Amino acid sequence: MAGNKKRRKPLLLSHTRPPSRPKTLSLSSQATRSSIRKHHVLQKQLHAAILNGDGALTERLQAQLEASGGLQRYQEASIQGQSSERGGDSSKVLMEWINEHVSQYRRHHTAEPEQLRMLEVGALKVDNACSRSGIFTVTRIDLHSQHPDIQTQDFMKMPVPSLGTLAEDGFDVVSLSLVVNYLGDPFSRGEMLKRVSSFLRSSGETSKDEARSAFPALFLVLPASCVTNSRYLDEERLQGIMIALGYVQARRKLSKKLVYYLWRYERSDAEQAQTVSYKKQEIRPGGRRNNFSIVL
Repeated sequence: MAGNKKRRKPLLLSHTRPPSRPKTLSLSSQATRSSIRKHHVLQKQLHAAILNGDGALTERLQAQLEASGGLQRYQEASIQGQSSERGGDSSKVLMEWINEHVSQYRRHHTAEPEQLRMLEVGALKVDNACSRSGIFTVTRIDLHSQHPDIQTQDFMKMPVPSLGTLAEDGFDVVSLSLVVNYLGDPFSRGEMLKRVSSFLRSSGETSKDEARSAFPALFLVLPASCVTNSRYLDEERLQGIMIALGYVQARRKLSKKLVYYLWRYERSDAEQAQTVSYKKQEIRPGGRRNNFSIVL
């Protein structure tokens, strides 16, 4: 589906996230879920107000976000949701998949495989499963770092490695765990997915051993309802979007709350993504559907 409509510039993450506030007490599981839900609702409303140029509503929503705890509260809830006690570390799923390749490698080699380079966008913790594995060298970024080993960086403004430095400065895997759904603008979600490939080393720039056979790749985690209960996005449509961006699905896991993907990048250019258009189009009608979508 080709489209000639003028594309608007995607919102930067730093333009939509509220300021942080001093650290608060530990949250219960119910309070954690409630805080995250409330934050996302307000974020979606704020995105819409910004896009519509409604300054008064934008100010009111920003005030509500700060009154509800701001980014600090949201990050605390997210960190507690990722705790081992609550089983929320999404990188454990990636490690399950990678360990299969590493085990195969170790059956045929005495030396350990070379470490993989990972870019973790929206990092909140430095001791998740990938960080502890010894398999990855991890670069962690977030808009408002809560740890000295997490760089304060907006992914949409992060300098892209040049072709000459991609082998050294690029990554074998980029992790977007519950990051794409944070953006309230469908166009910005598409732009974020487009941008990932600029940071991925090509398969020719990494060794061909079994431990790397799934890379370069994008590790994508979304709330399950984004693809199972959306009016505008289902598995087939997401697959089409990712194929247009040069990816093939290597692994997938659906849980009650989340859906995990490992998308292997197999094309060194994105020419097709410049000619293929995925607009916001209803594909699953129903009164109880959510409005999550991704636009290219």
